Amino acid sequence: MTRRLPDLEAMAIFAKVATLGSFAAAAQDLGLSNPTVSKAISRLEQRLGVAVFARTSRRLSLTDGGRALLDRAARILSEGEAAEDDAAEQATSPRGRVRISAPLSFGIGHMAATLPGFMARYPDVTLDLALSDRQVDLIADGFDLALRIGRLEDSSLIARRLCTVRLLLVAAPAYLAAHGRPTHPGELLRHRVLGYSGGASPGLWRFTHPQFGEETVQPPVRLWSDNADLLTPALLAGQGLAVQPEFLVWQELRDGRLETVMADWAPPVLGLHLVMPPSPLRPLRVQAVIDHLAAALADAPWARP
Repeated sequence: MTRRLPDLEAMAIFAKVATLGSFAAAAQDLGLSNPTVSKAISRLEQRLGVAVFARTSRRLSLTDGGRALLDRAARILSEGEAAEDDAAEQATSPRGRVRISAPLSFGIGHMAATLPGFMARYPDVTLDLALSDRQVDLIADGFDLALRIGRLEDSSLIARRLCTVRLLLVAAPAYLAAHGRPTHPGELLRHRVLGYSGGASPGLWRFTHPQFGEETVQPPVRLWSDNADLLTPALLAGQGLAVQPEFLVWQELRDGRLETVMADWAPPVLGLHLVMPPSPLRPLRVQAVIDHLAAALADAPWARP
């Protein structure tokens, strides 16, 4: 029995409808008519023998079959666009939209400052940024790349490490003068701390020492926040200790408004990564953003040894 070629066009149209959430939006984005998009989805469903969307008068949602298909269909769309763009743009400058996900505090405090230079160099590239500490699904949510801080889980995504992100235990001189300077993690149980609630284990602080090994403590928290920037005013006002990424507090440390505490006991070292969908083909516009961010962020003042 001769196997038919896969209906790649219908797969790509399905991925676009799933990403944008409507037939009409996909038709507009692809430059197709609404009936063409609808026929492609019907053709795909007939071929697969399952419905990929559940349709009502008000809502369009993926079925179980559609969710199972989306990852591969999104790759077909992404690789097809990348192949065409790569062939068409070899003799031209990058152009088009690039969707980027980044952590909120880091995006505002550090990535934003790198963007004007990129925009001046690549006037035909449109940047679409989504800032959130939530970890997005690059393929399902339609992102070209993401900046992520931390230890990366095993996945099919492609990752490029840009630099090290150190976590530091810090406090204001006024707090240390009033409450003393801890020298061992166990002493933190008697101190006031400010906690970041957005991590994998909120409130659980891990430290390692080159001679004495690892200690884990869970000190009492006076202020919780899922955004580490919010902790800075309380830190500067002497209301407690906090474990903060160096990129948030390096200027306060430089100016003496905060001090590193218990320097021999180090919290886990993290990494700043660029994460991309699992395709070897990327449009020039996306590669231009990757190269720009890699050059700009790897040389950040807080990232230097």
